[in-house]
Amino acid sequence: MEGRDYWRCSRCHLTFLDQSQLPGRDQEKAQYDLHQNDPGDAGYRRFLDQVAAPLAERLPAGANGLDYGCGPGPALARLMSERGFAMALYDPLYHPEADVLTRQYDFVTCTEVIEHLHWPHREWTRFAQLVRPGGWLGLMTRWLTDDAHFPRWHYRRDPTHVCFWKPETFAWLARRDGWEVVYAENPAVILRRLG
Repeated sequence: MEGRDYWRCSRCHLTFLDQSQLPGRDQEKAQYDLHQNDPGDAGYRRFLDQVAAPLAERLPAGANGLDYGCGPGPALARLMSERGFAMALYDPLYHPEADVLTRQYDFVTCTEVIEHLHWPHREWTRFAQLVRPGGWLGLMTRWLTDDAHFPRWHYRRDPTHVCFWKPETFAWLARRDGWEVVYAENPAVILRRLG
């Protein structure tokens, strides 16, 4: 597919780009800098509310969270702050303060990020370290639901999108790692950490 080779995990069904073809950090940042993720844009806020609203319904008052991969304009963090939740920020390019990764949170949000992960297993393991037992993980990514359409899928054509998640992927990881999928409606998934 346009010189890109993809693989699929036979257990979790994650589809991912060959490691030798992953984009470099400069290419990624150039692409991200084109995004217009304005926290004040009403349409973008509605888009993010697909995960923010169902997550907020499940959180206790005063819960604290981390917006993981928040980008240059942390719009989701603003949505959650407006609902009364304290938010920390982390992004390897725009908010690289690694000290926030040494704590645990009542919830972690990760919107339009997991399709960019070069090492998804490492990040998935990190989520379990960041979310305290009984806490929540709110993810947002377009699900791969039609393999026949994959070669033409606009989401695949973004050069920084390198892994593609199926509902079965989230279900398998949840069973393996002690999470419960409590909400799943494309493109949002909300999981509760058991224990």
